[in-house]
Amino acid sequence: MKYLILGIGNKGEKYENTRHNIGFKIVEKIAEKIEAKFNSTSYGWLAEGKYKGRKVLLLKPDTYVNLSGNALKYWMQKENIPLENLLVITDDLALPFGTLRLKGKGSDAGHNGLKNIQDLLRTQAYARLRFGISSDFERGRQVDYVIGEWGPEESALLPERIEVFANAALSFVFAGLINTMNAFNNK
Repeated sequence: MKYLILGIGNKGEKYENTRHNIGFKIVEKIAEKIEAKFNSTSYGWLAEGKYKGRKVLLLKPDTYVNLSGNALKYWMQKENIPLENLLVITDDLALPFGTLRLKGKGSDAGHNGLKNIQDLLRTQAYARLRFGISSDFERGRQVDYVIGEWGPEESALLPERIEVFANAALSFVFAGLINTMNAFNNK
C-alpha cells in the first residue's frame, strides 16, 4: 500500500515560520519519525519512507499554496495513489490555535490551496487534516496574518502540537480515516 501526505505551504525562507506553512512543518516531523529525507524533485520536495509496512510519500510543493493541486495531481498520477490514500495537511482560520480536525471530505472553506486541489481532483472527497491557526487578526489583515510568523505563546506550544499532528497522520496511514478521526479529533 502506498500513501501520499501533502503539506500545504509556501517555499522560501521568507515563509518558513509562518502560519500558512504549518503543513510543511508537520510533514517534516513525519519525515523525521519515519527516517525519510526530502529531495528536490518535480513540483517540490519529496521524502519516501515506510511506516508499519506501508510506503509513505511526503510532499512539500514548490508551487506556493494557491497552486498546491498541481504538485498533488502530478505525484498522485506518477505514483498511482488512490484518493482514499491521500492526506492533505493545511492551516485553518476557523479553528482555535492548535485544534486538530480530520475529515474525509468537505469544502475548501475559503482556503485557496484546498480550492485548487478540489478543482484539479474534481472532488471534495479527500482526507484533510486541518491545523487551527485561529482568526486573531484585525479586519482586512487576513493575508498578513496567515503569512505572518507565530507569536511567542504559539511558538512555545507548536512542538507539542506538531508532534500530535504527525502522530495523527501516521495513524491515518495505519489505522485508517475513521479510527484516526475517533482517536484524534478535538484533542
